[in-house]
Amino acid sequence: MRAIALTLIFFTLIPWVLRYPWFGIIIWSWFSYMNPHRFAYGFAYEFPYVAITAGVTIFAWFISSEPKRFPWTGATFLQILFCLWFTFTTFFALSRESGWFYWNRTIKVQIMIFITLFLMKTRIRLETLVWTIVLSIGFFGVKGGLWSLLTGGSNRVQGPDDSFISGNNEIALAMVMVVPLMRYLQVSATNKWIRRGLLAAQILTVLAILSTYSRGGLVALCVVGLLMWLKSRHKLSLAIAMLVLVPPLVMFMPQQWKDRMHTIKTTDEGSLDASAEGRLNAWRFAWNLVKARPLLGGGFHVFISPVFYQYAPDPNNRHDAHSIYFEVLGEQGFPGLAIFLALGFCTWRTGRWVIRASRISPELIWAGDMVAAVQVGLAGYATGGMFAGLAYFDLPYHMMSIIVLCMIIVREHIYLETLAEATTPATLEPVVA
Repeated sequence: MRAIALTLIFFTLIPWVLRYPWFGIIIWSWFSYMNPHRFAYGFAYEFPYVAITAGVTIFAWFISSEPKRFPWTGATFLQILFCLWFTFTTFFALSRESGWFYWNRTIKVQIMIFITLFLMKTRIRLETLVWTIVLSIGFFGVKGGLWSLLTGGSNRVQGPDDSFISGNNEIALAMVMVVPLMRYLQVSATNKWIRRGLLAAQILTVLAILSTYSRGGLVALCVVGLLMWLKSRHKLSLAIAMLVLVPPLVMFMPQQWKDRMHTIKTTDEGSLDASAEGRLNAWRFAWNLVKARPLLGGGFHVFISPVFYQYAPDPNNRHDAHSIYFEVLGEQGFPGLAIFLALGFCTWRTGRWVIRASRISPELIWAGDMVAAVQVGLAGYATGGMFAGLAYFDLPYHMMSIIVLCMIIVREHIYLETLAEATTPATLEPVVA
């Protein structure tokens, strides 16, 4: 029944994309982040909902009157350069067949991010996208938080199967990135029940993050909490809320959670658990590999390839990258890592400009608040990403595109205001006889 219901909903929504191409980004985001088909059975589990949505969206955009001008900025240039670079390195991948398979998956994500840049150039479209992201990933936060309450936090929260965020570290990082967006929607909402619902969602999502037992998620959550307070225009109320709510959530978690979190402070290699030892082994593998191939790296999927046995200090302790930085370094070499870091830095700088520029007009305050929330989410990604292999996950690139699109909206608003002032005739002073 789930499969039939989901498919009926899907084919009811798809025709609207032909009329409103930007709606395809919303459907694509829903399936990409929430993965509702992973909760169905039978044919729906593997049905290409995402691919169909992407194809219809691109076709609808191409035949529509939507603008076709690409928003060239420093960040979008670096994103294109990153795509070109990982395409180039895939020709020399050490695991050629699987390398092209993962290149195909990654380039499809990037194409839809570029289509987002073409289509989502208004406030209502951007806010609809933010709501979609929050509801899609927030679903796991609310569900996981309620599950944690029922089980006393003794069972780990996991993400949807066969997705970017299936593991506990990955779903924790995704939820951390979404908490600031929940806060943005809460502050900007006018309906008190929506505000209360989003507050409850934030509390449950924080509890769900703790219940993933992800140490990287906890570190990222602390960074996000601090930055949310620093960037908030309601510092006192937010500080009181954090002081009232966070300690009880931590106290609620069982002793086994506290024991695991205490290992964050462990520096003695001999006392590391198997997960930490495997992560360090994977990072050393990446470093040894990139010393041998500094420009090209090993290509996509190299951490799971037979090459691991050649460069890893402990060949029998094979792990995935468990770090966005070592993932890009090992797969794309030093140039790939440099482009990846430059993309993040350039996007952050763009966000700072938007926040400053939005202060000149009350009509732009929303853009500054949205970008501030996205910046905090990306800071969580940069922090938690040290312990999770999500270098090619859709969400950070979608969040970067939101910053770029807010910049375009703010820049156009300022330009139109300046043009209006320049063309308004000066008021003539009356001549007194």
